[in-house]
Amino acid sequence: MPTETELQAELERLRAENESLKRPRGQVALKVSEKGALSVYGMGRFPVTLYREQWEKLLEMKDVILHFIKENDQQLKKKE
Repeated sequence: MPTETELQAELERLRAENESLKRPRGQVALKVSEKGALSVYGMGRFPVTLYREQWEKLLEMKDVILHFIKENDQQLKKKE
């Protein structure tokens, strides 16, 4: 059974962790997940998590994605 001092230390650690997770709305943050994937926070309600190879493949497609967005601008919704 943990002592009162240990419980207080754990409470302080959790409070500090909670504060570090808070960030201004719209701010994007990166984190390595427990399984070693890259998670991007701040894009939506949930993080976008992909493994390194998946991010690299996606980034290689940057020009294709931007062209697709431009060509389909009228059909794509914009979050305001």
